[in-house]
Amino acid sequence: MKIKKTKKSKGMRGNTTHGHGARKKWKKSGHHGGCGMAGTGKRADHKKTLITKLYGNKYFGKQGITSKKTIRRKNKVMNLRDIEKNIDNLKKKFEKQGILDLNEYKILGLGEISSKLKIKVKEISKDAKKKIEKAGGEVIISKKKKVEKKPEPKAENKEVKKEK
Repeated sequence: MKIKKTKKSKGMRGNTTHGHGARKKWKKSGHHGGCGMAGTGKRADHKKTLITKLYGNKYFGKQGITSKKTIRRKNKVMNLRDIEKNIDNLKKKFEKQGILDLNEYKILGLGEISSKLKIKVKEISKDAKKKIEKAGGEVIISKKKKVEKKPEPKAENKEVKKEK
């Protein structure tokens, strides 16, 4: 038999907030509104003008990523068929003293060439060189500047004589 009964608190019964203001303020996650940049999402119209003024229009929405593994071709490449097709434009742009100066390009052998050309290039494939020389042309390969390394001083070999 129970002697003491637990008392019912009658004070705030039926009251949703129990004297703590707004209902969400007394929940476990806390009252987070108005801290820093809270509420600056896409639909927060009251702060949209401030955000666009401070950060521009790129603040909202996805911005995208680029793959770090993507390797772009660094050297410039040109095929013989491209030279044959655009020979007039190339001569206007790159010709110096009768030599077609394509110093930055590697020439590949895809296609045929009919005109007699004197070309200065960075690199050239075997097929392309044969085709140009077959047409009566000439190929000059520009030399790369080689960095000379200083020879390292050789360490003297000290022979250790083994005693028997």
